Amino acid sequence: MMELLETLKKRFEKNMHRHEGLVFQEVREKLIQHLDTILKMEQSGGEPDVVVLDEKIYVIDMAKESPKLRGSLCYDKEARLARKNFPSASSSLEMAASLGITVLDERMYVKLQDIEDLDLKTSSWILTDEKLRSFGGALFGDKRYQRTFIYHNGADSYYGSRGFRGYITL
Repeated sequence: MMELLETLKKRFEKNMHRHEGLVFQEVREKLIQHLDTILKMEQSGGEPDVVVLDEKIYVIDMAKESPKLRGSLCYDKEARLARKNFPSASSSLEMAASLGITVLDERMYVKLQDIEDLDLKTSSWILTDEKLRSFGGALFGDKRYQRTFIYHNGADSYYGSRGFRGYITL
């Protein structure tokens, strides 16, 4: 776990624009309390880092592209079970729960894209409100042409290049 803490420190110091005004020592103890979850984020390709959004401190998946080990997932368990042919092995919401993280919502995803360009070649599922979900759809986002886009797709769809980004609150 000390190796992970060192990785987090190096990532923190390399990317100060994600958490301006913070010092690693100030968040170190909070990170230690969540190291098991952060390790799962790291192992699944998330490259977690400390990010400040709306004056709150989070650990968010900051991999340049949607984490590879989280691709080929439909949106949620309901969508996965509804597929008659070739269901995905899991879903974004199920995997996020198993990792102990929450999938980014639309507001967080857009704000994150203002801090740093992400998902330039991939896309990420984002939390979808119940009304849209009741129609069978789900939201995802990406960044193309220097602009963040939010789209919809059938919640049961899945692609190798679409995963999800998650977070924990410190």
